[in-house]
Amino acid sequence: MKTWIPDARNFAYLNWKQVDALPRETTLLVLPTAAIEQHGHHLPLATDTLINNLLLGHALAKLPADAPVYALPPVHYGKSNEHIGFPGTLSVSSSTFMAVLRDLGASLSSAGFRKLALYNTHGGNTALIDVMARDLRAEFKLRTFALHGSGGIKFEGLKPQERAYGFHAGEVETAFLLAAAPELVDRSAYTANYIADVAKPEMLLPENAPATFAWLTRDISASGVMGDPRPATAENGARWIEEAATRLAAALEAMMRFPDSPKP
Repeated sequence: MKTWIPDARNFAYLNWKQVDALPRETTLLVLPTAAIEQHGHHLPLATDTLINNLLLGHALAKLPADAPVYALPPVHYGKSNEHIGFPGTLSVSSSTFMAVLRDLGASLSSAGFRKLALYNTHGGNTALIDVMARDLRAEFKLRTFALHGSGGIKFEGLKPQERAYGFHAGEVETAFLLAAAPELVDRSAYTANYIADVAKPEMLLPENAPATFAWLTRDISASGVMGDPRPATAENGARWIEEAATRLAAALEAMMRFPDSPKP
């Protein structure tokens, strides 16, 4: 698997004596969570994991050299049952995913670490990440943080339709990989499909609405794409990577400074 994580920030490259020397109260460990699942005809199964590694790696490279922040090895497999039915999708159940996070949290807590950030780049994991962040705090007293996607950047240049419903193998994900790993993008195989129309609002929407409907990708997209990758460019991808890395680095620094216990 490609990596953009700086060697000096890779927790798995340390030996146990180096880990033992880390300051327990201030070290922030970042656990990447993503997926291995279909991404249409033009992007690889590892898209979410590659983007996670790409954005986190660039963010870590922006931190001060003495900042005690390390990336843990990623949880590659996620709850991807929305994409079941497409060859190549490898999904775990919600209970399995949460159990893995709990066990990893238990391991870190037993070693005396106090701060853990769950950095997620797969939409199917989002609700579970929010649950587990609180559960890890409650059970192990870890100061746990949740960090998602591109850090909330605006993605200047996206059309309203793509901004609202281009959330799988669309312009943004394609642009990221065109900028960072163009050899993995099959530009001859682009397809476009949307789950809803921003110009025709309905009472029931797929996501981010007071009333939603559950969906499976195969119900609404034969190619597996939800969005339009055709406008994607490497130039936009590089710009968005830089903007996302800056926002993510700022979030990591805030987490690193966040007190372990609330003020009285």
